[in-house]
Amino acid sequence: MRNGQMVITIHQPEHMPWLGFFHKVYMSEVLVFLDNVQYRRRYFQNRNKIRIKNGWQWLTVPLKKENRDELLIKDAKIYRDDTKWIIKNTDSIYHNYCKAPFFNTFWDNFKSTYSNEYQYLSELNISLIHFFFNVLGLKKDVVLASTMGVLGEKGDLIFNICKAIGTTKYVSGISGRDYLDMEKFHRNGIEVIIQEFRHPVYKQMYDPFMPCMSIIDLLFNHGDKSLDIINGVGVPVMEEIFT
Repeated sequence: MRNGQMVITIHQPEHMPWLGFFHKVYMSEVLVFLDNVQYRRRYFQNRNKIRIKNGWQWLTVPLKKENRDELLIKDAKIYRDDTKWIIKNTDSIYHNYCKAPFFNTFWDNFKSTYSNEYQYLSELNISLIHFFFNVLGLKKDVVLASTMGVLGEKGDLIFNICKAIGTTKYVSGISGRDYLDMEKFHRNGIEVIIQEFRHPVYKQMYDPFMPCMSIIDLLFNHGDKSLDIINGVGVPVMEEIFT
């Protein structure tokens, strides 16, 4: 990875992320996985949504019961004493997407990646994200924040990672306006690019359209057109800017 005039983005390693994550990565050259911050319960680190006939449902990865008030994402361990959750989740995906146009194109490799015996949640999430990068054709440098020796809280941590890498451009989600010290970035020669993601409207297995599903919803339905759709090419987009 080269220092200097590259564009970076920073994001927690979430589970089978939604389309907005891949849009932000597309805008960047380097992705830093923010794996050295506190694990957040009931969020998207160990679960995400899939479309089902009557709406949507969570797919959840169970974790070992540890002190989650002090648990960093990189240290969150998957509950492996009972692996029925793998069967439950893959069966749910199969049942709801087996008739999708591109299901057979990706299913075997996806299921193999999903079902490996990972010990840590971040290992599972990052392996799946690399799988999605590959099928989407996203070639990005990837760095783990936990390997960088960088400290700080919230916006300061983001700034310190940018300084450590030596970037001049940082792609932030729209919520960055609320917690980043924009003047500090500017003084240090770092341009903050605010992502404005308008969710594409595409054909799903069931009507009506529901946004904010996991990437697998788009991938199984639209295959090699998925990256274009993420970028709003050839499809209508919602007026709202999603965070």
